[in-house]
Amino acid sequence: MAKLSFLAGFGAGYVLGAKAGRERYEQIRRVYNHAKDDPRLQTAAGMAQARADAAVDSVKNRLGNETGNK
Repeated sequence: MAKLSFLAGFGAGYVLGAKAGRERYEQIRRVYNHAKDDPRLQTAAGMAQARADAAVDSVKNRLGNETGNK
């Protein structure tokens, strides 16, 4: 998920900072719109979110167990 966020941030920064003109902006926008609607990307994002949630839950459980034992 962090990689996806980084890529989204990088893309946004590039679009906002680029001096390539409107044509390049439209090209990037078309690619983004196509990618965000791609079921493969949605599946990968969902899997990444599930893994991140599981990792957070695992850390919370470990921290809860460690503080309870002291």
